[in-house]
Amino acid sequence: MSDTSLGHGHAWRPHATRSMTELLASMRFAIALLTVICIASVIGTVLKQHEPVTNYVNQFGPFWADLFLALKLNAVYSAWWFLLILAFLVVSTSLCIARHAPKYIADLRNYKENIREKSLQAFHHKATAALAGEAPQAAAQRIGQLLVSGGWKVRLQQRPTPAGDGWMVAAKAGAANKLGYIAAHSAIVLVCLGGLLDGDLIVRAQMWFGGKTPYAGGGLIAEVKPEHRLSERNPTFRGNLVVAEGTQSATAILTQSDGVLLQELPFSVELKKFVVEHYSTGMPKLFASDIVIHDHATGKATPARVEVNHPVSYQGVEIYQSSFDDGGSEVKLHARPMVPGAQPFDVEGVIGGSTRLTHTGSGEAMTLEFTGLRVLNVENFGDAGAAGSGADVRKVDLRESIESRLGAGNKTVGKRELRNVGPSISYKLRDAAGQAREFHNFMLPVDTGDGQPVFLLGVRETPSEPLRYLRVPVDAEGGMDGFLRMRLALADPQQREQAVRRYAAAAVDGSRPELAEQLALSAGRALALFAGDVAATGGPADDGATGSGGRPRGGLQAISDFMEANVPEAERARASEVLVRILNGALFELAQMTRERAGLAPLPQDDSTRAFMTQAVLSLSDAQAYPAPLVFELRDFRQVQASVFQVARAPGKNVVYLGCALLILGVFAMLYVRDRRLWVWLAPEGGGARATMALSANRRTLDTDREFAQLRTQLLKAETETETAQPPHGGTP
Repeated sequence: MSDTSLGHGHAWRPHATRSMTELLASMRFAIALLTVICIASVIGTVLKQHEPVTNYVNQFGPFWADLFLALKLNAVYSAWWFLLILAFLVVSTSLCIARHAPKYIADLRNYKENIREKSLQAFHHKATAALAGEAPQAAAQRIGQLLVSGGWKVRLQQRPTPAGDGWMVAAKAGAANKLGYIAAHSAIVLVCLGGLLDGDLIVRAQMWFGGKTPYAGGGLIAEVKPEHRLSERNPTFRGNLVVAEGTQSATAILTQSDGVLLQELPFSVELKKFVVEHYSTGMPKLFASDIVIHDHATGKATPARVEVNHPVSYQGVEIYQSSFDDGGSEVKLHARPMVPGAQPFDVEGVIGGSTRLTHTGSGEAMTLEFTGLRVLNVENFGDAGAAGSGADVRKVDLRESIESRLGAGNKTVGKRELRNVGPSISYKLRDAAGQAREFHNFMLPVDTGDGQPVFLLGVRETPSEPLRYLRVPVDAEGGMDGFLRMRLALADPQQREQAVRRYAAAAVDGSRPELAEQLALSAGRALALFAGDVAATGGPADDGATGSGGRPRGGLQAISDFMEANVPEAERARASEVLVRILNGALFELAQMTRERAGLAPLPQDDSTRAFMTQAVLSLSDAQAYPAPLVFELRDFRQVQASVFQVARAPGKNVVYLGCALLILGVFAMLYVRDRRLWVWLAPEGGGARATMALSANRRTLDTDREFAQLRTQLLKAETETETAQPPHGGTP
């Protein structure tokens, strides 16, 4: 029993090994692997790779984000299953080459001259003819020379027959077709090997077997422990190197899904100057970095310039210009209060740094984080697709709102007007609970084309949201003080009451005090609604002055809700027009009061004042939703640029190039080179020879039919007695 079982085991093992080899070397298995690789490559192209986990959660939700992370779709090209598929493809293609290449190489040497005359009759292309007066040997010599002159390789064979010696002329052409098969399959192996070499396989191997782990903390690079660092002798890597102007760095960052690895370089890169050139529209046309490479071993300093698509190579490491960033620019901001109780103040900082704010006017300490400085901001002011529905800070993006209130004449379809709107500052305000909002404010006013320049104050709750912009009108002095004074005065009930009294007195003749009192009451209620002061409206909390959840809500929306709740629909249009006119008049008096208190001349009754007031009313309405007690205005800055280089040591690059060249040659050879074989059997007959000719080709095409017809006429030199060479498409040879 045991002997029999052992015998079955020995019989099974070679069979299993043979079956596994057949599977790995099969074309279906290789095509299946290639299909999976193609799908994975599409996923890696569509889905951003190596993003923070929160980005995937914000974009796809927790369920899909967890699924993507579990399948390593956020790092497809370094995922274990992708590397395993590449390895299987290399093994499969190598086995296929090992199985078929020897037969193809042997076939290249073989002329198959031993084929019999009866076998020639079975070919699709065949013909026979009598060569009178020409002995078989002489005919064989003549036919062989003709074929050699036509690019064929020829071998002659003499055979005895009952009637005398016969001669076989065996010729072949197009052997590159079979070499193309070997070249194309070898190319797949080389490309996959190059991908494995230049991918994360070696880095992953160091993490699996060398004790290297990603670093997920913060702090200085010098403080990171050795288990998070890769040696400068690492044979392959690809990472980012950030260098600020006037500094140098020798440590690249390799981003991993759960942290970063630090790659030590055998040299330091010093950034002398980052160069950017622009077109007349303000769009960039050149990014370049003037650098000095300091060799750690020799101390040699090598100056170089890195441009986009023009990398610098040093000691086998390629240095590419990837992008640029801020290198720690110094900025000076001026805080402007948006709510009563806050005071203006100046603050200085460095991009990437932060400072603690205690006098914010909101009663709680906040942290101001300086996140970005952009000296140039090129926006499209001419594309109709950029038009939005308004400048409401709650729902409008800059590109969608910059033309929101322009006339129809500005909505030219397809028109583009690129304009540099000047520097901007980005910052975050973080509260005591750690929650932060991001702000993006422009330094200079922007002329949107409607005659009233505005300051653009952007805000968003999360990085995944688009920026929404509050448009603050520029006052007669060229700043935003006029609007901010109105904003603070609107929140003060005493100043609102004084403005209402002034408006009523100016609008009504002094002989009718009862009408002035009634107008003052209406104006006061309108201003209170507009300011979101529910207590001052004199009505119930649900009369339109509050939003969902009982929260105070002001602005034009509060006026609209009040009219909808308290005025019959038939009278609503006329009543709204009257109420808005009263509101505008009261706000104009409020603006005049604030100017008087600031020691400024009153606003004249002209077009510029009307444009300012129109935008001020809209902006005051939108400012009800502005989520911060302070606005930080960029006053001055000293820009420090930083270059982001991609540094790569890619030994597989040349292997991939070789594989691509072989792939091109192999595919060309297989598609455009026809493998043909020709036999002419010359048997003695009477005083001459009888010729039997046959042609074999790997593809039956019209070209093969024409070639056979030409060879038949050229070689046999006589009318054929029988021929059977019908073209596959029904033509006549």
